[in-house]
Amino acid sequence: MVCGSFYLPKESENRSLLGEDAHFICAKENTIGVADGVGGWATYGVDAGEYARKLMDNSVMAVHNQHRKSGDVDVDPIQILHEAYGNTKNIAGTSTACIVTLSNEGRTLHAVNVGDSGFMLFRDKKCVYISPIRQSYFNCPLQLGTGSGYTPQSATEIKVRVLRPGDVIVLGTDGLLDNVSPGEIEKVLEENTIEGFVEPEMLAWIIAERLALRNSEDAGRLTPFSIAAHKAGVEHIGGKRDDITVIVGQILAA
Repeated sequence: MVCGSFYLPKESENRSLLGEDAHFICAKENTIGVADGVGGWATYGVDAGEYARKLMDNSVMAVHNQHRKSGDVDVDPIQILHEAYGNTKNIAGTSTACIVTLSNEGRTLHAVNVGDSGFMLFRDKKCVYISPIRQSYFNCPLQLGTGSGYTPQSATEIKVRVLRPGDVIVLGTDGLLDNVSPGEIEKVLEENTIEGFVEPEMLAWIIAERLALRNSEDAGRLTPFSIAAHKAGVEHIGGKRDDITVIVGQILAA
């Protein structure tokens, strides 16, 4: 799997310039992940992104440790999340998390998800799978960290079989998923796929800046967030301004 990423922190005078999202790509281990620090912590003077960044840093360490110990055995995303969570308990804050890896010699997508980050799988430029999100109630995702009441045992494990060469994975935080529909990404793939292949980093930039950012600033746009708000009985029209993280991965061989 070849991957690329793009990150756009939301501009705000009261926030860290680093924003509240974090992500990682472990290319050799075919493993990627995103996290979204819960912004409510800023009320207590806590950098909401610090927990997310530390959780992802510890995830990278856990991936390398697991790969070093097991050799060519598949990375276990559940074990990665457990280890990373256990090593992040000394940081105040909470965060969502989604970790995705390839297993079964590249034939299976194996993921673990807590909260409202997630991924979509595209085949032949069409969306064939969307990962489920977990919320306590509308716009309040399950989260890991200080006093949240949730642990990696609360996570959703996902296995998608059977992957094919050319499949495209788009992983992101809710800054992506709240503002961009699968159909919009399908159009981007139509315009940017050459002989079955994409350039992941360029595609991540297009999806983040030209779709997610633009939609988030459009007060009159029908977005996944506005549709979900209507279903929950909440009045909201347009996009939702937020940090935006996008990782694009394409399966080269399975």
